[in-house]
Amino acid sequence: MGNLKITQTKSVISEKQNQRDTLRTLGLKKIGQSVVREDRPEVLGMIRTVAHLVTVEEVD
Repeated sequence: MGNLKITQTKSVISEKQNQRDTLRTLGLKKIGQSVVREDRPEVLGMIRTVAHLVTVEEVD
């Protein structure tokens, strides 16, 4: 399994509470912040929830 680099690109203001919580669970707090997570089903589900707020790229 690879790793995914997740970068927050948009603000959570005016977003639903569950989307704010999902970003926090992923480890994102600010626009422009990036985290690297394992390519796992749980992480992919979280990404799908906040897909309009983040960009995702594969890293090694």
